[in-house]
Amino acid sequence: MSKEQEIQRHTIAVLVANESGVLARVIGLFSGRGYNIESLTVAEVDTKEALSRITIVTSGTQMIVEQIKNQLRRLVPIYKVADLTTDGPHVSRELALVKVSSTGEKRVESLRIADIFRANVIDSTNESFVFEVVGATEKVDAFIKLMEPLGLVDVSRTGVAAIARGANPL
Repeated sequence: MSKEQEIQRHTIAVLVANESGVLARVIGLFSGRGYNIESLTVAEVDTKEALSRITIVTSGTQMIVEQIKNQLRRLVPIYKVADLTTDGPHVSRELALVKVSSTGEKRVESLRIADIFRANVIDSTNESFVFEVVGATEKVDAFIKLMEPLGLVDVSRTGVAAIARGANPL
């Protein structure tokens, strides 16, 4: 399989006007064309200019990702689209709250694993813990997988937050 046909994961940052309906238009673009969104985060980033940043993680061939970016650029009111995966170095993080219910040795083991992953205990009862784990998506995935046999009850994830490294915006 050639590089152009290989399915790759991309993190796309989109700077948009912070007004109602913009997110619906962006999501409609994806759903209307059958593109999948693996992660989606949205937050206002400039109150004076009323701008929000949408960070989307999606997968596709190089051609599909280029189509996505081009179609995003045509939407109004989108100001900038950046593919953080290909435009240069970037950092990304995800936060997850992970609830584990266990007793005895499994409870102790969940604390040991949390310590290795630098996860914080943010809630504790006699029967359960809620851990906060922050890091790359792969780290969060690995932590959750290790908690499954120890009594994983629930998971809440924020989605990926990403930003370009260096002085360049987006």
